[in-house]
Amino acid sequence: MPSLKDIRKRITSVRNTQQITKAMKMVAAAKLRRAQEAAEGARPYAVKLTELLVNLSSQSGAYSHPYLSEGSTAPAHLVLCTSDRGLCGGFNTNLIKLAEEFFAGEDGAEATLTACGRRGNDYFKSRIGERIVAAHVNRPGGLDLELARSVTEDVAQLFTSGEAGSVYLIYSRFNSAISQTPVLEKLLPIERSDDGETGEAGLTDYVYEPGAAELLGTLLPRYAETKVYQAMLESVASEHGARMAAMDSATRNAAEMIDRLTLEMNRARQAAITTELMEIVSGAEALNVE
Repeated sequence: MPSLKDIRKRITSVRNTQQITKAMKMVAAAKLRRAQEAAEGARPYAVKLTELLVNLSSQSGAYSHPYLSEGSTAPAHLVLCTSDRGLCGGFNTNLIKLAEEFFAGEDGAEATLTACGRRGNDYFKSRIGERIVAAHVNRPGGLDLELARSVTEDVAQLFTSGEAGSVYLIYSRFNSAISQTPVLEKLLPIERSDDGETGEAGLTDYVYEPGAAELLGTLLPRYAETKVYQAMLESVASEHGARMAAMDSATRNAAEMIDRLTLEMNRARQAAITTELMEIVSGAEALNVE
């Protein structure tokens, strides 16, 4: 049985850890509010842009664009959005598991990878390191549109040059602070219709100036950038939500451990006192016998 001194040291250590997890929870909650506002604020723009592209593609006839054409027979390329840091529950684990399932499937056979986040890059470096095309980690300036534009330009170059037959995107869609959903989406080539997502948007009668084909050629690259940027925003919000939930759980677990250790310490103290009393009584009886 541990001594009283050892138990007191453990209680002090757990209490210090509890203060750290509580502070991390508060920081994650503050960051989550900003990230959630950014993710939810970008959704209407992405949805409206998708609706507009569906309508444009229906009016552009046989208009051809590299983003719309079928890719080569080369392996696919995957953009994986994870976090740079840990301590966020199963956030990274779920994304990496989905990526492994993609690589094990028919579409992902021999696929290459662009890792946005240290955790995904570190995991796959020792497994498919030769197939990692680019890794974006240690983002000191935080997430911004320039990073999304850079990633989009790189993967689009792979697709249009024929080095990648298609481009897929894995990120975590933010539902709430306690709910995030790993998502696999196809980025390139862009489908000409997406009725399941946009409803009857293609039936809206728009008047375009200049023509639909010219406007479509301008919006397709922006659409790809928007998809990547939206995925990054969703993943950042999901990361902070998962970290806040994980730190809240760790704080509650630390409180339960402190209670359990305190009870154990009291029992050890009572046992020590009882032992001392028995020794005193035994000594007194021995003196009386003599």
